[in-house]
Amino acid sequence: MTVLPDDGLSLAAEFPDATHEQWQSLVAGVLRKSGKEVSGAAAEDALSTSLEDGLRARPLYTADDSAPDPGLPGFAPFVRGARAEGTTLGGWDVRQRHMAADNTAVLGDLENGVTSLWLVVGERGIPVASLGATLEGVYLDLAPVALDAGSEVEPAAAELLRLYEERGVAPEAARGTLGADPLGHAARTGDEGFPFAPVAALARRCAEEYPGLRALTVDALPYHEAGGSAAQELGASLATGVAYLRELTEAGLSVEQAVGQLEFRYAATADQFLTIAKLRAARRLWARVAEVCGAPGGQVQHAVTSPVMMSRRDPWVNMLRTTVATLAAGVGGAESVTVLPFDHALGLPDAFARRIARNTSTILVEESHLSRVIDPAGGSWYVERLTDELAHAGWEFFQHIEQQGGQAAVLSSGSLRDDLAATWATRSAKLAERREPITGVSEFPNLTERLPERAPAPVEPSGGLPRVRRDEAYEELRARSDAHLAATGSRPRIFLAALGPAAAHTARLSFASNLFQAGGIEPVTTGTFADSGATEACLCSSDALYEEQAVTVAGELKSAGAAHVFLAGRPGQYPGVDAYVFAGCDAVAVLSATLDRMGVS
Repeated sequence: MTVLPDDGLSLAAEFPDATHEQWQSLVAGVLRKSGKEVSGAAAEDALSTSLEDGLRARPLYTADDSAPDPGLPGFAPFVRGARAEGTTLGGWDVRQRHMAADNTAVLGDLENGVTSLWLVVGERGIPVASLGATLEGVYLDLAPVALDAGSEVEPAAAELLRLYEERGVAPEAARGTLGADPLGHAARTGDEGFPFAPVAALARRCAEEYPGLRALTVDALPYHEAGGSAAQELGASLATGVAYLRELTEAGLSVEQAVGQLEFRYAATADQFLTIAKLRAARRLWARVAEVCGAPGGQVQHAVTSPVMMSRRDPWVNMLRTTVATLAAGVGGAESVTVLPFDHALGLPDAFARRIARNTSTILVEESHLSRVIDPAGGSWYVERLTDELAHAGWEFFQHIEQQGGQAAVLSSGSLRDDLAATWATRSAKLAERREPITGVSEFPNLTERLPERAPAPVEPSGGLPRVRRDEAYEELRARSDAHLAATGSRPRIFLAALGPAAAHTARLSFASNLFQAGGIEPVTTGTFADSGATEACLCSSDALYEEQAVTVAGELKSAGAAHVFLAGRPGQYPGVDAYVFAGCDAVAVLSATLDRMGVS
């Protein structure tokens, strides 16, 4: 039996601490085995990951990766949370989104875990006249209501305030936000004629009569949904918030009253660390703005799982994406979190989808106890450093907007659209090359799936910034395949010619199968080319077998009628092979051209 020392020393004390240089040397040794001759800092850089906004995630962080003191929870600069207690008392506010005047759905949500309602009101959602019926049976003094009424905010707010009075809700008991967001409306619709005077009047009434109501929402989702990066989302939200402070103070509100009338809405993505850092950076940046204005305070945040990441194909995977995003929003310190249902991209959610959405927060709060720790990511060298770097990038973009005249000016001139489009173009290239994979869409697609059918959702406003989705390029390809299937009874096909034993061809056969299915092209892996019903083929094997057989087999396929022959692997010199598919190739371009040749329109 080994007797452990009882002098209080750790067994590790007998070993010297490894240095950073030693770690880099070990990394270089591993990389050398894969053919990369690097050493020192270059070895570490080889494992780094490029993020948007010029940021990089390194493989190792240490105590030397300093960042400014984040302060204490509830105190400036509010990086660690706007409230000292965080969400430890009851978890975050579970806010469900509703676009239809469905009182049964509203009551069902509130009875099963939802704690507040986000109501889309007006032409693109619940009619203002139906607001009372939609909220029938709702205890308005217990369930906060967040309105999202676009240009109809004035009548929608008046109706909600009337309901408070009619149902005997004391002004101090009313909670939520009236959701006025003129600049967000302009970003969505291109309508720059939204008058601010009624908004200022609502803000003044809330400040004087309804201490628990906020009049304005600074919605950063239009910029996220237009393809913006995290820093661009932060910068645009800051510029919008500053614009509202100017308008409110000019209308006669004090700085303290004006700051107290704003709630900020951000997207939470499946990139959990970036989301955590974004929410923490947003509070730090807004704290600086409020401090300069003379009314220091914490930012109130509403996080929404990203619509951009929601896929239409294999929508069940969206449950995984929204779970990670919700975890990140909670860890990041958002006071309210909305989980979009997994079928969000298909239409109005059904009861099952709403249940899964609300239960995502319930499980994280009640079963995983995620809210019992204040700022659980705080102190992480990586998170603190990423928060600092993202804050600087966001502030730089905010200054970029202010130098051009502010948020209204960049929306009017189109310069913000151009900035967001440039970011999305870069990201689109990564999506096309599958360097940013989409499970169920660009990776592991299922051509035989039957999508759930949903009632169409109200038409979203248009005319302003575009709305993008990660899956849009692949969705277009799949739609072409679906139309071909409906017209002919079969999908376009490609024959995968596996050369040699399974050990030689399995990896590239799987790769090619995934690749072509991402474009709706059905792979055929058995039988002969003549029997496959395909017009094109792809060779799949090892480099060694390609040297021996590729030219011969390619010739045989051409003789059998193959109009185009691919080879799964890096480009080489093989007569008879027309094109190559490999990790990092532009999959969208390859698939689109293939469908064109097959006559699939």
